Amino acid sequence: MSDKRDYYEVLGAKKDASAAELKKLYRKLALKYHPDRNPDDAEAEAKFKEAAEAYDVLSNEDKRARYDRFGHAGLRGGAGFSNTDDIFSSFGDMFADLFGFGGGGGGGRRRSRNGPRKGNDVRYDLTVSFEEGVKGSTHEITLKRSTECDTCEGSGGKAGTEPIACGTCGGRGEVIQQQAFLQVRTTCPTCRGQGRSYAEKCTVCSGRGRTVAERKLNVNIPAGVDDGMQLRLAGEGEGGVRGGPPGDLYVFLSVDRHEIFERHGDDVVCLVHVPYPVAALGGTVPAPTLDGDKDLEIPQGCQPGTQLRFKGLGAPNVRNGRRGDQVMVVQLRVPTKLDDRQKELLAELAEIEGQKIKEGETSSFKKFFSKLTGHDD
Repeated sequence: MSDKRDYYEVLGAKKDASAAELKKLYRKLALKYHPDRNPDDAEAEAKFKEAAEAYDVLSNEDKRARYDRFGHAGLRGGAGFSNTDDIFSSFGDMFADLFGFGGGGGGGRRRSRNGPRKGNDVRYDLTVSFEEGVKGSTHEITLKRSTECDTCEGSGGKAGTEPIACGTCGGRGEVIQQQAFLQVRTTCPTCRGQGRSYAEKCTVCSGRGRTVAERKLNVNIPAGVDDGMQLRLAGEGEGGVRGGPPGDLYVFLSVDRHEIFERHGDDVVCLVHVPYPVAALGGTVPAPTLDGDKDLEIPQGCQPGTQLRFKGLGAPNVRNGRRGDQVMVVQLRVPTKLDDRQKELLAELAEIEGQKIKEGETSSFKKFFSKLTGHDD
């Protein structure tokens, strides 16, 4: 069980809080616990990171939906920041707005925009069958990812040309604005953070410094995954900037419905139709399982809705591998076609139990069998 606090509690938000309400609450906490206002305060820094993590999840529609359904476990490593630099990088515009500037900004702790930067994460939606979700599988997917241009090595300039330093930022890619005790770094408006420009653009990437490449990748689906879960493939996202590491690939899983089975946690549930005589007297009926049909023992006097189990024949837990149970819910099977003998026996049983059945059927059975036995009244 996660020891993290509930994200709604962290922000002081209601479960149905709107995006605007969440942003307002987060801005208030970010301002209160900002490292520049709380220098060398480990507790404030921890609260600063906690608030950022909560807002990062709840402000994202997909992450919020998974968190509401599965809690912290549903995010599976897709939430949290390793340090304050990552927070400033993710929410730079918000911090700029907090302190009255129109750009990024997290004080001297923020990394230079002109230095190496991690590539963007990539999302891929993948649908698997019910059986694949339970037993696992491998899928080949095709991704289009942005990477640094190999020709110009991300500079955007034509090979052989020399860059010209930006006169506004002195080649740093950032300008520093001061207000009270805070220093906020913002992207240079002249060079847009590059710190340099080229008279001639790279002919391959048209000066963008990046190209889009297509790549095939095998994704291993572990046994036991359920609808809404995600897989993280480290380093399989977009290429980094200026030598930075690549981002990650997040595969969001959708599991198809099955015509017979349903998942209830790690248990697999299905209906089993049992004939009335077997339900009354006991016996065995074939039951479908994920491992093939198996004989199911029906106890005497089994009632509709009774749940019977095959231990360990459900879905494996995606974390520890232990399989749940297969649960069979008993339904009585009522025949739609009966021969005369079957009808007579059921009519006789109804008479013994004092039950009323369709009068025409009962009287015709009595007349027929009275003639056979010589007791025609």
